[in-house]
Parts: sequence; structure tokens; C-alpha cells
Amino acid sequence: MTDSAQNPSAFEPVDVVIASDPALAREVQDRIEEMLSKTDASERDIFCIKLALEEGLVNAIKHGNQMDPAKSVTIQYHVQKLSFEIRITDQGPGFDPDDLPDPTAIENLERPCGRGVMLMRHYMSDVEYYPPGNSMRMRRDFKPKQA
Repeated sequence: MTDSAQNPSAFEPVDVVIASDPALAREVQDRIEEMLSKTDASERDIFCIKLALEEGLVNAIKHGNQMDPAKSVTIQYHVQKLSFEIRITDQGPGFDPDDLPDPTAIENLERPCGRGVMLMRHYMSDVEYYPPGNSMRMRRDFKPKQA
């Protein structure tokens, strides 16, 4: 196994399963942020990943698993020198991400539906959902830090 602290481009992929508990999700987020700080990710890249990551995990716990502590969320992520990729899978029934109301439409401005998906799509390089809609993958590519 490579020491990722000495070679930040060599972080191993990580698989973790957590109960539907926001505190456990926060611990995973903290670990990812710590790893990202050792890469070439800019402050903007880290901000974007942080926001999208929180939305994805909250959606899995709150909407997918309905906050049921007996249900789990599977998280697979890979931090690399110039990119970050994560797959989040919950035990809910899934949903169709293309069937969400447009959160920017006048009639939906005060409704919470669809905002998280919109934010993830905006801040990440790529967002993909897998049928039946209870599993998603996000990736963000970043440019090297300027010396």
C-alpha cells in the first residue's frame, strides 16, 4: 500500500457503509476534505466538492432512506491528484432525477424540491444516476494549483 501522505496522487479508493445518520455522513465528509487538502485541488474545487458531497449524502439519508437508522448508505470514493469521484447508494426506492420540478421556475422558487440535484450538477464535472435512482456518481476534475 502506498503512503498517500508522501504521494498525494496515490490515494486508494475507499468503500464505506454508514447508517442513515447525518453525523456519520459528516465524518466521511471530513475525511474526504482532509484528503482533498493534500491534492492539487483549489479552494474553489474543495468548496464545490464539499457542497455537492453534502447534498448527495443528505439526499441519500433524508430522501432515499427516510432517516431510517436501520437503512444504510454505501459510499465509494476516490481522491486523486487532479480529480475526485464518488458513488453514493441508498436503500430507498429511488427516483427519476429528470422528473424533478425546475427549482428556478417562478412557481417553484419557494419549494425545496430539486435544488440539491441542481447544485450537484452545477458544481461537479459530471453527475450520473443509476436506475432505479437510488445510486449516483459524481466527479469533479480540477486544474493544478498555480505556484
